[in-house]
Amino acid sequence: MRLYIFKSDAKRELRAFAGDVAGSKLPEQFRPWHLVGAVSPDKDPPYNLSRNEIERAIGACGFQLWRMKPT
Repeated sequence: MRLYIFKSDAKRELRAFAGDVAGSKLPEQFRPWHLVGAVSPDKDPPYNLSRNEIERAIGACGFQLWRMKPT
């Protein structure tokens, strides 16, 4: 599965993985969402996040949220 990475404008530290390029199932309360990247099926997600956990969440909810640590 190709993973699409989105960034929330409502909460700057919030990111999400989705299974579709439109991010159609991302939570509305954190919109607008902007596509910022993608992870091909043969690559690992960034920051040592578990691909299995991400794919499970996408299958169950349509997305997986995660936060960037403040710099």
